[in-house]
Amino acid sequence: MNQNQSLNQSLNPNLKQSTPLHISFRTPLEHFTLDIDISIPSSGITVLFGPSGCGKTTLLRCIAGLHNAEHAQLSINGDLWERQGCEQQGVHLPAHQRAVGYVFQEPSLFPHLSVKNNLLFGHRRAKQQSPLSLEEVSQLLGISHLLQRMPDKLSGGEKQRISIGRALLSNPGILLMDEPLSALDYATKAEIIPYLEQLHERLSIPIIYVTHALAEVESLADHIVLLDQGRVTAQGPIKEMMLDLSAPLAHFSNAGSLLDAVVSHYDAAYDLTEFSVDGGTVTVPGNIGVVGTAKRIHLSASHISLTRQAALDSTIINILPVTILEISQADTAQCNVRLQLGKHSQILARITRRSKDKLALKTGDKLYAQIKGVSLVKR
Repeated sequence: MNQNQSLNQSLNPNLKQSTPLHISFRTPLEHFTLDIDISIPSSGITVLFGPSGCGKTTLLRCIAGLHNAEHAQLSINGDLWERQGCEQQGVHLPAHQRAVGYVFQEPSLFPHLSVKNNLLFGHRRAKQQSPLSLEEVSQLLGISHLLQRMPDKLSGGEKQRISIGRALLSNPGILLMDEPLSALDYATKAEIIPYLEQLHERLSIPIIYVTHALAEVESLADHIVLLDQGRVTAQGPIKEMMLDLSAPLAHFSNAGSLLDAVVSHYDAAYDLTEFSVDGGTVTVPGNIGVVGTAKRIHLSASHISLTRQAALDSTIINILPVTILEISQADTAQCNVRLQLGKHSQILARITRRSKDKLALKTGDKLYAQIKGVSLVKR
């Protein structure tokens, strides 16, 4: 058994991963009613995405048992935590009995306790003794060297990692994260995101992550729930939602698509790394990683142009064969084009309507996508 498998099993060996989480709450707020009824995956990271004040934090508080809703139905990992406002007998598991790890926007560490004792506070308060040790959590979050420090000697990113570790040591069945990067500067966000990615890769508990930052969505999300004024406007796997021409994500100015990629070659002479993707090869500057390393890359829709012939004398080096699957109907200057890449992948391009008409583009056309920029979003 490798270390990742050991961490997965030690955190929650009885996790019922095949059972989706059922989350249903209706509760009046100041300007609207939060009315949510969704089923989400029992593992991976589900992102709640939407503008500030749309009900994301209230939904987390309902799940944690910190906000009482007039109607509620909550099943976590196959266990009924709450049922209110229906004909069946009411159920309400108190907040202190819910196996929830909660990471707030601000770390809220105990200033009089060392890092080690802050972490062990979560361990002591676990409903059942956590099989995940202090040493394992410290290694996972890169905080082993900080255990003897006091909170006032920590950076913002270090404090947030301690907060996450304390939540993990409480032996949660679900981890709730309420905009954990919102109070951090850009450099500190870049520092902490790799640790959040490790949570996704190495722990099997479900994580619900609140943000209104699209970059965090692209880096972390497996599943996304779009909220507006207390209601779900769309939800689904992140790759599919970014390609849905009827959903909000495809209409953002920085809309794009995500591809799974594997490092296949490094050209030392030109300092270029080649990635294998479904349908071809993508090249980016720099030495990105060893051969075989899995990455997630983002292709901006506005950085993709379409042509009927592959250019042989262009400075654009990433040119891939594609097939048009769908063209958005729009009266604006631009339109989105959903494209098949390889056998199993799809990407999004944004072109002008004039270009579409000039080339007489239609569904089924076989073209070439000229990719002018590639961004790495998963390390």
